[in-house]
Amino acid sequence: MLQGLPAARPRRGGGARPVHVEPPGSAGGGERPAGERVGAVSGLVAARAPPRPRSAGPVPRGRRSGSPAVPRRVTGFRDLPQIVLGPLAGRSDADWQRAPAGKWTSAQIVEHLALGIEWSARKFVERRAKPPMSRRRRTPIEWLARQFILGLEWYPQGMTAPEGTRPAARVERAAAEARFRAGLELWERVVADLLPARRHDLFVKHPRLGDLTIEEWLAFHVSHARHHARQIRERVAG
Repeated sequence: MLQGLPAARPRRGGGARPVHVEPPGSAGGGERPAGERVGAVSGLVAARAPPRPRSAGPVPRGRRSGSPAVPRRVTGFRDLPQIVLGPLAGRSDADWQRAPAGKWTSAQIVEHLALGIEWSARKFVERRAKPPMSRRRRTPIEWLARQFILGLEWYPQGMTAPEGTRPAARVERAAAEARFRAGLELWERVVADLLPARRHDLFVKHPRLGDLTIEEWLAFHVSHARHHARQIRERVAG
């Protein structure tokens, strides 16, 4: 059978093509020593490129890394004179004293806001030298109040003002406005002196919201002022 096959063609460089020899340890040869087999495997592993490092993915929504962001309402704190006193600009003293039966007048509302602003600012001034504080755990009622008041800016009907923030039976226009502006100036000093150094470790307890930081108190005052400003506009409109 082999006689009919053509002879092998010679290589260009001369000589016949070498016959492939099966290496030891293959199916056709003897077994390779264990040391050589391990060396071959380790060589293959070393030849592989190291895995490329993964880039950090985006932070999931609802979870933020680092310090919590400052609420956007804080930026409106300096607008409180316009929010509260703007609707009363150019109005007569009689307009400041107008109110539905059993309700606060505009002058009383302004004093109520001024009392809360003044009280909270003075508390932070008193505590400025305290060592770093930790927030106390909120009660379920405080947690719900925070969602409604700071989150939705919704104030339940019939909610009474905390002790110490209730205005007098008769409040004059000039006294209410002066006290309101003085409270805002006191808060300006608190912000200048304590932020950002005491941003996260100084608290004053709100009667319904629990422990609040400086910026959380500012956010509350903005929300609270907007709530009462609607009442002022209603009284001015008659």
